[in-house]
Amino acid sequence: MNRGEGRHSLARAVFHGKRGELRQRYREGQEDQLSALGLVVNIIVLWNTLYITVALKQLKRQGHPVQEEDVVRLSPLIYEHINMLGRYSFAVPEEVARGELRPLRNPDDDL
Repeated sequence: MNRGEGRHSLARAVFHGKRGELRQRYREGQEDQLSALGLVVNIIVLWNTLYITVALKQLKRQGHPVQEEDVVRLSPLIYEHINMLGRYSFAVPEEVARGELRPLRNPDDDL
């Protein structure tokens, strides 16, 4: 899948809660709804980029083989790990307030 298709796939996944329909009657409302969609998509891409970068650094630091040809194929447009429906808490944990990221899983634990 190319980048454009990946971005559209992510946007459709985020937008499906309203069944992919613009519910606002007026143009300004539709623009607001589309702007919010763009903001959420950008947040997901930023989040994924931060964690992919940190995970790659940790894998290299721990001596795991990281092939450059695999790294260039990674995409921040993944979303299977995100719960698109349900309740959300926007309370910021203390670690995040200090600028820290949540801990990464140990790849050796998955063996």
